[in-house]
Amino acid sequence: MGIRIKRVYEPPEGADGYRILVDRLWPRGLKKDKAKIDLWMKDIAPSNELRKWFGRDPKKWEEFKTRYFEELDARRELAQDIAERAQKEQVTLLYAKKDEQHNNAVCLKNYIEAKLS
Repeated sequence: MGIRIKRVYEPPEGADGYRILVDRLWPRGLKKDKAKIDLWMKDIAPSNELRKWFGRDPKKWEEFKTRYFEELDARRELAQDIAERAQKEQVTLLYAKKDEQHNNAVCLKNYIEAKLS
């Protein structure tokens, strides 16, 4: 069991387990039936203000993580739900961004491992 991270545009695999989309916006050009998403957790995504401020700028990554962790502290029960599910089965956090290192799914996984494990 555990938590994996994957771009939502990659094909679903059995090893993904329970697939959770953690973006606020639905991924462009992706049909819902093809995505094979078990749960869309819009409310765990960064706020629109934070998302727009970050603007995919890797130079803002450290500050983004700090601000997003603060938002997650206010929605801790949502992250707790993911942590509890990951203790029972494989969970894959899905995101749409092309940047595999600087996205909210990476940050969310770090938050869960640091604060809820």
